[in-house]
Amino acid sequence: MEKILDLISAEVMGAFEACGYDVAYGKTGISNRPDLCEYQCNGAMAAKKAYQKAPIVIAQEVAAKLQDSEAFEEVSAVNPGFINIRVSGDFLADYLLKMQSDKNLSVEKAKEPKTIVLDYGGANVAKPLHVGHLRSAIIGESVKRIARFVGHKVIGDVHLGDWGLQMGLIITEVRQRQPELPYFDENFTGEYPQEAPFTLSQLEEIYPTASAKSKEDAAYREAALEATYQLQQGKRGYQALWNHIMQISIPDLKRNYGRLNVDFDLWKGESDAKPYIADMVQRMREEGYAYEDQGALVVDVKEDSDAKEIPPCIILKSDGAFLYATTDLATIVERMELYQPDEILYLTDKRQEMHFTQVFRCARKTGLVKDDTKLSFLGFGTMNGKDGKPFKTREGGVMRLETLIADINAEMYRKITENHEVDPQEARETAEIVGLSAIKYGDLSNQASKDYVFDMDKFTSFEGNTGPYILYTIVRIKSILNKYRENGGSVQKGHILAPANESEKSLMMELVKFNSTIEQAFAETAPHRICAFIYDLANAFNRFYHETRILGEENAAQQTSWIELLDLTREVLETSIDLLGFEAPERM
Repeated sequence: MEKILDLISAEVMGAFEACGYDVAYGKTGISNRPDLCEYQCNGAMAAKKAYQKAPIVIAQEVAAKLQDSEAFEEVSAVNPGFINIRVSGDFLADYLLKMQSDKNLSVEKAKEPKTIVLDYGGANVAKPLHVGHLRSAIIGESVKRIARFVGHKVIGDVHLGDWGLQMGLIITEVRQRQPELPYFDENFTGEYPQEAPFTLSQLEEIYPTASAKSKEDAAYREAALEATYQLQQGKRGYQALWNHIMQISIPDLKRNYGRLNVDFDLWKGESDAKPYIADMVQRMREEGYAYEDQGALVVDVKEDSDAKEIPPCIILKSDGAFLYATTDLATIVERMELYQPDEILYLTDKRQEMHFTQVFRCARKTGLVKDDTKLSFLGFGTMNGKDGKPFKTREGGVMRLETLIADINAEMYRKITENHEVDPQEARETAEIVGLSAIKYGDLSNQASKDYVFDMDKFTSFEGNTGPYILYTIVRIKSILNKYRENGGSVQKGHILAPANESEKSLMMELVKFNSTIEQAFAETAPHRICAFIYDLANAFNRFYHETRILGEENAAQQTSWIELLDLTREVLETSIDLLGFEAPERM
């Protein structure tokens, strides 16, 4: 479906043309003064110079031409040359009827669907997910869903950190604790044990211990670096240990991502790039892109137009070990070979922007991607506590993700049960659904690139711009529809009438923005656009609800129209929150 703003612009453009002016001056926008009008065209002022006429004269001519338009209820020319427009109720109702019958709720699918690889997980194995992993998972999941909704093929990849120094640290610590294990016996030729020499909880203790030691003990760090190198070079015992780490870590990561309603098409990691590295490096050498600098292999990526220094992209360290850039570049090779994507989009902390600038330039310079392959980076800001610093536990440590989820769910359970009796099991299940909305909406309602404060009291509130408020609105609509059905009514389609009052018209005016909102959210990679839309829509519905006796209406046709309007509002809200990555309960 065409966007309603495009239909309105087309009407105004036609009037400009009929009056002898360039149609481009008829472009119309949403008014920033809804108390005066709903839409506004400022083209008459822009046309002043070209036609040597006072803008108000041009505006009056165009407004007069629009008086007979069935789309508009009122059109007026206002000094110094604004054209103020109020749309007709019949025009709105007709648009909503078309939207109601459209399986995509008026959103047009991409005419040329693209294949997009979305890299948005980035968790390290052998470490529990913590709040630092929250934003990439939440934003990435929403970006994936929005892109799919508008018709693109999206391949989501967790891209695990499973091949770097943390592996060498774990191997070194396990070796110190249990040197007798066969993984460290150079002469061992048999089969390694099928059971890991550590549990998940032990593994989660081993890594931070090893990391702390490496910062204080230079020899320990060197041993870890050497272990990392030996693993990357294929040392048999170390690879067996690595397999144990992966087999223990990944199920736990899947469980915790699942609690966030986040899923990936690919569970690949840095290690999956290994088969592509040797050929990639050799080609970079042979074609003259890579050269040695202080023992390391690098590729220059600076450009003459750079305003700041862009260091060379390091492909191999002086000892031959891989870096993040190495595996990221080899992963691009793998993705191009396996999926031929039109775009590869990376979603990480914005502090990694320089890294991706180097990687993208290196990939283009060395021909790892086609000329028309888009490489994109969406850097997100930090999730902070009320003190403005990165979110921590009360003790000052990094908070585990499952701890944060448990705290939110406990707070939602308290709020759900404090004012009325409810089945405890149902309350716990509802608390999990509403708690997830609090976490996700609290994050996504902020522009991704900006830091934000995680405020539990605010995010779990049923009032204001929060996830629970949106869900409460949806549940309220469901309750009305259920009562209507219990009273013998049947929710149908095709009977929406022109608005009977201003609050109903305001609700309709919000609903018709859905397709333009989704288009904008995709184009800007901006889920916060959807949050702003559904908050305005929820507010408009609640004003309409408080001013209208829906179930008490005696006029059957009017009541049917309102019920269908409510059902469309519910459908748009539920579609929107699905794109944000959460759902609504049946009751609250």
